[in-house]
Amino acid sequence: MVPDTPGWFVVNAREARWRARPQRGYSLPLTGWDDEEREALFPQLGMQLVRLQPGEPIGMYHWEKDAEGFLVLSGEALLIVEGQERPLRQWDFVHVPPETRHMIVGAGGGPCVILCAGSRQHADEDCNGGGYVVDEVALRHGAGVEEETSAPSVAYARFPDSEPTGYREGWLPGP
Repeated sequence: MVPDTPGWFVVNAREARWRARPQRGYSLPLTGWDDEEREALFPQLGMQLVRLQPGEPIGMYHWEKDAEGFLVLSGEALLIVEGQERPLRQWDFVHVPPETRHMIVGAGGGPCVILCAGSRQHADEDCNGGGYVVDEVALRHGAGVEEETSAPSVAYARFPDSEPTGYREGWLPGP
């Protein structure tokens, strides 16, 4: 199930198309699977669900010109922000103002599910007008780059491409 026209819609996360992101968990891009969908249907807000195992990062440590927000729906995670570590647990909300260096990594004894949201004001620029920066804490957790860059293709070069997948029972909390 995917949106195919502008306007309102309802989609159930268990019935939607997910992405398998090797070494970075699974994600459900609620507001666009690719650049064409994002631009045509969701030019202002980006939102996705991410399911991570301990040690899996959502992405690479970076900063953007746009604000982001993260809500831990289940499990535990680790926030790496401005070179510091901060443990996260269920119902913790993280607000990341523009230009804040950050990343989230799965933690604890099992999977976590995080709702991610961000402005798309600068979405037409690499890394939303920001960049991927070198940080020792992020590198230690497998969420860092060895060399600064603004190119996502460079920052994510070590990861295999994402692939479409269906929802698997048990990925999300609740019945």
